[in-house]
Amino acid sequence: MREVVQFSTGNVGQHALKAIIGRPDLELVGVHAASPNKVGRDAAELCGLSEPTGIVATDDIDALIALGPDCVVYTAQAETRPVEAIEQLTRMLAAGIDVVGSSMVWLVPPGQADEWLRGPLEKACREGNSSLYVNGIDPGYSGDTEVYSALSLVTRAESIIVQEIFDYANYDDFEFTGKSMGFGLTADEEKPMLFLPGVLTTMWGGPVRNIAERLGIELDEVRQRIEPWYADKTIECTMCTVEPGGMAAVRFAVEGVRDGEPVISMEHITRLTADAATDWEYPPDGKPGVHRVVVEGDPRVELNTHVSDPVLDVTAAGCVSTAARAVNAIDFVCRAPAGLIALEDIPPTEMIRGLMW
Repeated sequence: MREVVQFSTGNVGQHALKAIIGRPDLELVGVHAASPNKVGRDAAELCGLSEPTGIVATDDIDALIALGPDCVVYTAQAETRPVEAIEQLTRMLAAGIDVVGSSMVWLVPPGQADEWLRGPLEKACREGNSSLYVNGIDPGYSGDTEVYSALSLVTRAESIIVQEIFDYANYDDFEFTGKSMGFGLTADEEKPMLFLPGVLTTMWGGPVRNIAERLGIELDEVRQRIEPWYADKTIECTMCTVEPGGMAAVRFAVEGVRDGEPVISMEHITRLTADAATDWEYPPDGKPGVHRVVVEGDPRVELNTHVSDPVLDVTAAGCVSTAARAVNAIDFVCRAPAGLIALEDIPPTEMIRGLMW
């Protein structure tokens, strides 16, 4: 039985919290919430369960550390506040608490992260004899597990493309996803954070370089490309309202280039409603979203991963899978040697331990 603290209860955190409460091999001992309207509320209420747990949310990190849990599941939004997030993570790691998470996507994979990020975390792991593992569905699964599975089926690979094609209309995250992608902005307005020079390559360049390293090839460069699509009529959806002339879809990619051609690409096609950017690719089989890998080679291999739920929207189902990538690694991370852990360090069968009871 692993004692676990859930850190944040947002789009991903609420699903991680629900999973922890439900699993017989995990015991929830604490919950962190940053919002005043969540502090003091029972964990069950924060993830849609009816039976109280007796564990109430707090914003007191020291109190959570004092509980001495085996592991913290860290799903707080970190990409817009990396300095604060590093400070929180290092405090927990230095106290001897293992951490799994879906935030700090620069750590997918950790070996490709810059020293400003990796250094303090590695130091904290040494001090506390603790481990840190970060992964998700993208960055994460599509650029490692799904890619490796596809590549294992070819005798020679010529090119690889990893795609996320999703309709984000019902994704309730305008404050980060909506603003960072620039939904609603016109072509004349200032570029959103995600599309400033070099930002995309810092977030998805690591997985591209990691795949190249695993293949044993050298890339000439890693570059980004961005193509916005602007609405010709008003679009109203959960994400936001887009007026005519505002951006309602975007296609962007990070490409690993060799001999002038992209050979490893991580591409996103993101829409607000199916009526946006109708000449761009859609998910196959009429699905609302897909994580796809296509390997051109001998033979050609295409893997399409669809997640769904009888109640939740496809974007929320994706958040469940993102949470799973962290929660399912808890037991292994708690047994692993101190340091930053990459997906490649975890035997695949370890990720399914405890999933059926």
